[in-house]
Amino acid sequence: MSMSKSEIGLLVRSLPLAAIAGGMAWGIRGQYGHETGAMIFGVLVGLVIVLMALPQATALQAARVIGLFTLAISFGGSMTYGQTIGLTMDAGIHGNVADPHWNAAAYRWGMIGLAIKGSLWIGFGGLFLGIGLSPRKVSPREMLAIGIALILLFFVGRWLLNSPFDPPNKQLPYFYFSDHWQWEDASNVKPRPEVWGGLLLAFAGLMGYFVAIKRDSLPVLLGLWGIAGGLGFPIGQSLQAAEVWDSAAFNQGIGWRIGANSWNMMEVTFGMIAGACLCLGCWIHRHRVCRVATDVDVRLSPAFEGWLIGSYVYVLLVGWYFENSAFVMVHEIGILMGLLPMVVMVGGRYAPFLYILPIVALSIIVKTYLAKFSQADFLATSLGLVFLVTLPLALLCWLAFYFAHRGTVAGSARRFAGIGLAITSTLYFWMNFTIFSLPWDWFSDWQGLLGQRHSGGIYVVGWFTLLTTGLVTNRNLLSHG
Repeated sequence: MSMSKSEIGLLVRSLPLAAIAGGMAWGIRGQYGHETGAMIFGVLVGLVIVLMALPQATALQAARVIGLFTLAISFGGSMTYGQTIGLTMDAGIHGNVADPHWNAAAYRWGMIGLAIKGSLWIGFGGLFLGIGLSPRKVSPREMLAIGIALILLFFVGRWLLNSPFDPPNKQLPYFYFSDHWQWEDASNVKPRPEVWGGLLLAFAGLMGYFVAIKRDSLPVLLGLWGIAGGLGFPIGQSLQAAEVWDSAAFNQGIGWRIGANSWNMMEVTFGMIAGACLCLGCWIHRHRVCRVATDVDVRLSPAFEGWLIGSYVYVLLVGWYFENSAFVMVHEIGILMGLLPMVVMVGGRYAPFLYILPIVALSIIVKTYLAKFSQADFLATSLGLVFLVTLPLALLCWLAFYFAHRGTVAGSARRFAGIGLAITSTLYFWMNFTIFSLPWDWFSDWQGLLGQRHSGGIYVVGWFTLLTTGLVTNRNLLSHG
């Protein structure tokens, strides 16, 4: 199939933008945790993909695409991966160039584990991204059935592949990618339960459903592109492992200091590869995407929609503040936590906007506030509540309702994505900046900027690029409209 110059130009513009959004988002994710942090990636990369793939769609179509993608990206946060990374670089297993006792088998096994976990993490995002972009829509009732089936498959898969787990009796699953006494002295081993098997069976089951029953190829194809993007996990970790093994030689060899936080650089690399792969997949399969504005079917009443999204927020908040309650168990299983949002996302008018704007930001804002102001005096606490919590959430809520009321206008997707990209990239950049106590030395000199103190240089470039893209998009729309 021949490609026009405009289509090639679209790829040239979009691919770097998605990589930048993915790298910045996944790097910032590391400061905020598994599921909730990963949603930043879904929002920023999702907004970039909407700008590329849905320029003539409605804002509600765009919000549903981004919402489903963001929700599915959170599923992978249920997996533990710290010890898997440790298999590839821990001094107790490998040593370093000064004291080498290299264990190649542990390194390979850790990289295999990271490839599996990364592919499932981004694969789920790609699959749900395809559900949102496909012309063949999923009804709320069908999505409810899908969600229940995913939960059942998750528990079956975890039982099949992630059990037995009985460390006191030294019984671990056959395929186990966390720390194991076969790699180092048992006194240093504290095994963690894994759940990747549950996600694997759920992912395979949903892929099979769209192949054999739904007969919709786009979710399957983008799910495969997500698997490819997940390989950014072992690729990024290979850089970190090399830096840990021989820091001086590694940094001299690449001609650019990786920075004090090589773990964060691994995350940035992972995010860049994942964002680029998903964007490339959407561009390659752009003719399968529902690109034109259609009448969006709103099947849920505002009252019922409010009950569903309100129940989700209730579980979210209660799980935070009551750590010994049953709600925490719901938090620990991303698919279970996502059941209500995935239903309301495909049938509601307000929920998609509320989810990707204030609800995703809520956990990031609250965690930032608690990190900086939980022990502060009365004045600082009050100012923090006003300027760090209240005003950002009020703005995001206003934007969500503003676009929800205008969400069925043809072509409104591009305006929504432009404004959303400018505001969310700014919000998450400055929240991350605040977490590190406003380290202005990022900007003090070019060596500090390029030296990536806590990856600051990359985040500055990412924020400026995304902010500029959002502002220019809306300026162009205003000048032509």
